[in-house]
Amino acid sequence: MTETHTLPARSAVPFEQTWALESIFATPADWEAGCQELEAMLPTLAAYKGRLAEGPQVLLECIAVYEKAGILMGKIINYASNAAAVDTSNQEAAARDGQARGLGARFGAAAAFFNPELMEIGFERLRQWMAETPELAFMAHYVDDLEKHAPYLRSSEVEQVMALARDPFAAPTAVYTMLNNADLKFEPATASDGSKLEVGQSSISSLRVHPDREVRRTAWQNYADGYLAFRNTFAASLIGFLKQQVFNMRVRGYPSTLNAAVTANNIPEEVFHNLIGVFQKHLPTWHRYWRLRKRALGYDSFHEYDIKAPLAGKSPVIPFAQAVEWITQGMAPLGEEYTSILRRGCTEDRWVDWARNRGKREGAYSSGSYGTRPFIMMSYADDIYSLSTLAHELGHSMHSYYTRANQPYVYSWYGIFMAEVASNFNQAMVRDYLFKTQTSRDFQIALIEEAMSNYHRYFFIMPTLARFELEMYTRAEKGAPLSAQIMIDRMAELFKEGYGDEVAMDHERTGITWAQFQHLYMNYYVYQYATGISGAHALAHRIQRGEPGAVEAYLGFLKSGGSDYPLDILKRAGVDLTSPEPVEQAFGVLAALVDRLEQLVG
Repeated sequence: MTETHTLPARSAVPFEQTWALESIFATPADWEAGCQELEAMLPTLAAYKGRLAEGPQVLLECIAVYEKAGILMGKIINYASNAAAVDTSNQEAAARDGQARGLGARFGAAAAFFNPELMEIGFERLRQWMAETPELAFMAHYVDDLEKHAPYLRSSEVEQVMALARDPFAAPTAVYTMLNNADLKFEPATASDGSKLEVGQSSISSLRVHPDREVRRTAWQNYADGYLAFRNTFAASLIGFLKQQVFNMRVRGYPSTLNAAVTANNIPEEVFHNLIGVFQKHLPTWHRYWRLRKRALGYDSFHEYDIKAPLAGKSPVIPFAQAVEWITQGMAPLGEEYTSILRRGCTEDRWVDWARNRGKREGAYSSGSYGTRPFIMMSYADDIYSLSTLAHELGHSMHSYYTRANQPYVYSWYGIFMAEVASNFNQAMVRDYLFKTQTSRDFQIALIEEAMSNYHRYFFIMPTLARFELEMYTRAEKGAPLSAQIMIDRMAELFKEGYGDEVAMDHERTGITWAQFQHLYMNYYVYQYATGISGAHALAHRIQRGEPGAVEAYLGFLKSGGSDYPLDILKRAGVDLTSPEPVEQAFGVLAALVDRLEQLVG
């Protein structure tokens, strides 16, 4: 008789492993009351349409109403989306999530007049108002940024339509989310002794690093097969999203979807192309790593399910409390204030939902909004990979914490280009601390494997997805054919280039990788993981070397939020990501890790 290991229901997980959503709204009834309060505010906000030119005091009044409504909107969305994410089978939570998205679209429509009317007032006149009215001075960067993007903004009527379209345009992402996290089922993995292990979004990461090769093989194959069974549905959803972005590009007058995405974030296109060029140049480093792993494992053939096979004799078991302690120690160079906030967030304030339960959505993320605490969703598995994921998400959360504590509402957002620097920075700092303090051979090997796993995701998978994304968008822009098989074939070809002759590939199962990443529904998001890890290592090295002012410069970066352009904020912190040099240096770190692993495994 075989034993089956399954995930618990959400209702069965310990309270202390869940996040404190009740800190936003105590009950669903309070959330409903919040929705009604926001509904009542929308007419007041919309009533300012056509009035902003009356003068700076009217503009200030409008900003105050917009901020109050926006803060409440953020709380409504966070409460609903986070509750739905940890239990995708909860129909009431799913309904609230949908209701929040619809309300968000109406909020956007009510405020759609704001930027077009500022443009009509004129930038010279706006700057005169700011000079004469000190309360408006904080809008200086907002106005400057608006002027840069003015060619792509449309009339208030068109902007209102675009805002209203956000709700129905969310359908492809919503379909993907429900299919991927609620309806998609996988056959269990089978261990060498015949026991069964449940394959799910909250367990697949730990199964990929399982010491039993049969577990890894069957988990990897069954996970891919689950997606292949719905290849056409996943393709239709993604193609619909691609076409939406082409529509947005054309309405706003951008020359391409790539240009639309990077221009919106004030990033030159060369940053994207520099990254892809450096990535392709350094593929031989990955080929060398695959050869090393194959030799160390003693396998005749090396497969994709062996990429994260443990090399250490014994993988370290790291409970959540220990992870919090080590992360806190790793971040100690940033000072007592930083570490005390982080520690309290992980313990007393329950920022982190780290339970592993059935129905929990895949991956990990950090969320929250102006006026809430940060929130982290992940599935903690008592291993080095979970520790690293927690450090990563805490980097996001501390970035958000410092931004919201130091910036007005209008600058409380920052682009993913900066966000991935903060998250990878924490991983780099914690990893450096553990290399220095956990000196056993097995721990050092496990630590290198975690680092290489992180690089594999951000410096191999994500750039490969970025190349795929650009090609699929280009096809959509040209009206060229798109289908599940076209996407599978091209994805497999790109991975084949990355694997070289070192990895035995499964064409169909590798080719369906695009369906496994919700990141492709975030519009040129994935390349920024690689730029982020590059910037993170550059800034971490400054602090690790003890450069004068490096800590203060980094904390200044965290506090800046969206108050300036991303590249300028990062330059002040100490890294220039317009140059390919930080990416080259990050590949140097990667190559050094391979050297170090080679010495340890012999």
